[in-house]
Amino acid sequence: MSVQAAKELEEAATNYAAEAIRHDSHGARGKAIQMYQMAIQTLLKLAHLYPDYKLNKLYMDRAMAYQERIKALQNAHGLLPPDEKASEEETESADTNAPSGPAMVEHLKASYNELVMQEKPNVKWDEVVGLDEAKNAIREAITFPVIRPDLFPLGWPRGVLLYGPPGCGKTMLAAATAAEIDGYFVDVDAASIMSKWLGEAEKNVAKLFQSTRKMLDKGAVIIFIDEIDSLLGSRSQEIGGEVRVRNQFLKEMDGIADKGKNIHLYVIGATNKPWTLDWPFLRRFQKRIYVPLPNPQARGEMLKLYTAPLKLDPDVDMEELAKITDGYSGSDVRDICQGVQLKVVRELFQSGKADDMESQPRLITLGDFKQVLESRKPSVSVEMLRAYANWSDNYKAL
Repeated sequence: MSVQAAKELEEAATNYAAEAIRHDSHGARGKAIQMYQMAIQTLLKLAHLYPDYKLNKLYMDRAMAYQERIKALQNAHGLLPPDEKASEEETESADTNAPSGPAMVEHLKASYNELVMQEKPNVKWDEVVGLDEAKNAIREAITFPVIRPDLFPLGWPRGVLLYGPPGCGKTMLAAATAAEIDGYFVDVDAASIMSKWLGEAEKNVAKLFQSTRKMLDKGAVIIFIDEIDSLLGSRSQEIGGEVRVRNQFLKEMDGIADKGKNIHLYVIGATNKPWTLDWPFLRRFQKRIYVPLPNPQARGEMLKLYTAPLKLDPDVDMEELAKITDGYSGSDVRDICQGVQLKVVRELFQSGKADDMESQPRLITLGDFKQVLESRKPSVSVEMLRAYANWSDNYKAL
């Protein structure tokens, strides 16, 4: 199937949905149902013709939302056969919860507020275990210019890319940076931006940068985009508005990178798949920082942190545990600690003593950790680590 054909299908779905919402908001329920059904059919066809497309789930979510609206309209106005109607109580609930009129338009349209979460994080650097090279690089790019902008006559990087295996602390790094500069942390769902294909994605990208610029009079702002490859990744086939969204993002990045503007607005992108990013986007991220698996010392610190609330047998040697967890990510280490906790709690329940509120699980032994490790392999393969090493050789920029 050609890209042009896919684009036509997407535009058709957009038009059907827009018409459905318009009719719905004006009370033309029959026509609204017809248009919702057409939108659903077109979305299903699009997903069927692109079975491996990463936005298929989002297309299906949108189709399900339209289907639920159809059911609400049919239930409310007696359009379903008696055996398919909801109970009176369910119908009242559907009527109460389902928006109508102008509220229906806003409910089914893409909402900018769904895409971002604004906060001032309270994450300290010592909570980010290890990663000294990454910490230093990101502080040089963001913290130092915020504290002493006069020391940077050539400007400073506005785009920072954090890449590496999943579960290694990329989000924590970004949040700790925002906390150190007492800045705002705007957490953006990249996949949601792309899901707002219904005529809203491009506008939401523009609104994201517009709204964050307005926040600058209150302090520095960090826009954090996790899984940025879902927004900026290379495509062998690009559907509908994706090109426009990507171009809008490039335009906004160029706007904040103007060296004549001493603004403290930064974009930190995180990805587990840096090789999917096109060069035009990589150029906007002047700092490209590898966030690797934890080394033995970092794993030891993580083990102490995660086992602090647990009751351990004296035979548990943290240094040995740090060695035998080689190749495990930070989130893997946490899962292992949670696994041994579940193991001893399960034994307590199986013994029948859990009903006694005085009873407690036995002490956790080194053997418990080893048993859990036998059934829990690292989430990052050797092949993935080689891919990160190869990409770093070509594109790493500290």
